[in-house]
Amino acid sequence: MSTLENKALSQEGRQTKSWVKVLALTVVLAILALLAGPNGPLGGFWAPSPEEPQPVGIQLALFILLKIAEALTFGLGISFLIWGYPVARAVFPASKNLTRAAHLSIAWLLFSWWPHDSLHIHNGMDLNGLLAIEYGFHVSLMIAGMILAYFFLTLLRQKTIAAR
Repeated sequence: MSTLENKALSQEGRQTKSWVKVLALTVVLAILALLAGPNGPLGGFWAPSPEEPQPVGIQLALFILLKIAEALTFGLGISFLIWGYPVARAVFPASKNLTRAAHLSIAWLLFSWWPHDSLHIHNGMDLNGLLAIEYGFHVSLMIAGMILAYFFLTLLRQKTIAAR
C-alpha cells in the first residue's frame, strides 16, 4: 500500500471517529436533556407552570416528538460548539472573527430550542417572563441569522472574486 493510500485511510478513520464522537455526545446529551426537561424526573427546578394546559390525544404524541427533536438538536448543537470550529474554519475561509461568530451562531441555532421551549413550559402565561424569554431567545436567533447571512455573503463574494 502506498503512502498516499495509507494517508487517505488514516484520514477516513479520523473522520469516522469524529462522527462517532459527535453522535455519542449528541445522544448522551439528548438523553440528559429529556431527563432534565420540565416534565423529566430531573427537571423539578423548572417544573411546568400550573397554568400550563395538559395535552390530550395526538397532542401528547406530537409534543413528545417535539421534545425528542429539541433534545437531539441540543446535543448536536453542543457537539458542534465543541468540535465544529476547526471544520468551519477549514471549509469556510472567512476572517477568524466572522468564522467564530458563524460557528457560535450555528451552535446557538441548534441548541437553544431545548431551553427555550422548557422555559415556556415553566413560565406559563406570565407575560413578564414571556417577554424575557421571547427577547432573550428570539432576538438572539435573529442576530445569529444575520451573522450567518453576512457570513454566507462574504464567502460568496470571496468565491466570485477568486473566479475572476
